[in-house]
Amino acid sequence: MTWAAISTWRMSFDGLSEASVLLDKGINAGDAVEKLISIVENNEHYKSVGFGGLPNEEGIVQMDAGFMDGDTFAQGSVASIENVKNAISVARKLSENKTNSFLVGDGATKFAAKNGFEMTNMLTEKAKKEWQGRLSANHQEQLRAYDGHDTVGAVTLDQQGSMAAATSTSGLFMKKDGRIGDSPLSGSGFYADSQVGAAAATGLGEDIMKGCLSYEIVRKMAEGQSPQDACDQALFSFAKTLKDRYGSCDAISLIALNSKGEWGVATNVEFAFCVSDNEHEAKIMIAQQAAKDRTKIFPMTEKWLADYQKRTESTID
Repeated sequence: MTWAAISTWRMSFDGLSEASVLLDKGINAGDAVEKLISIVENNEHYKSVGFGGLPNEEGIVQMDAGFMDGDTFAQGSVASIENVKNAISVARKLSENKTNSFLVGDGATKFAAKNGFEMTNMLTEKAKKEWQGRLSANHQEQLRAYDGHDTVGAVTLDQQGSMAAATSTSGLFMKKDGRIGDSPLSGSGFYADSQVGAAAATGLGEDIMKGCLSYEIVRKMAEGQSPQDACDQALFSFAKTLKDRYGSCDAISLIALNSKGEWGVATNVEFAFCVSDNEHEAKIMIAQQAAKDRTKIFPMTEKWLADYQKRTESTID
């Protein structure tokens, strides 16, 4: 039976590998995507997701996450949630609610505590030192978010034909208290329809939100486009429009699966992603923008992986 999974960035490889094992055993898409995301959230080396995520300008780690069931369109989200080990699990729990399925700030944190989710201080010493260093370097003036706004997004297709999409992020480093990007917003950061396909986004949320790009990809697939064509057309058409009308378009990367297990990726930066299915083991691929509004995709090299590991696990002086 066909199953497939795709996820954003190299950091999701371990999670996607575990999700692949579950999908091969017949586990449902929702359980698989939640497991994939939670593995990334639990790894303190990743500066933009979960435990170890870099804080806002006040030194507080505020996390956003979203989940969508492609069978029912049920979706749950949290934003600016604090001190919760796995924001994705809270978001999925909220997807069970007909109302009150998107909670923010104190309300989201209280819901998590009341419902027995693991609570912990999400600010690691490493992340704290990096925050302190940024404050010192900028003399608390002209603070800029770093470029590594790397949301983990994932899409899964199980053997029963059900699909799910999910995201999790700690957002921009040095962001304003309460800032929320596209990640927890269905239609922008993620969208799933099991009869068609699903998509997820990563990049600068303020730009992704302007185009509702995850929904746009699924809409294009519903019209008969392949996942690759849908991703390329959604990204590059919107990027041109945004540059013309808004003046700029920042980093955006998109992933998608259709209900057949076919995948697509589009990006306007160098972008690593992970993918697997019932016929192929989990692997890491690299995508880059190419000519004529297309995306070039090629296998990861050992040198690229070694450089990535060095950057990810570097210590702060």
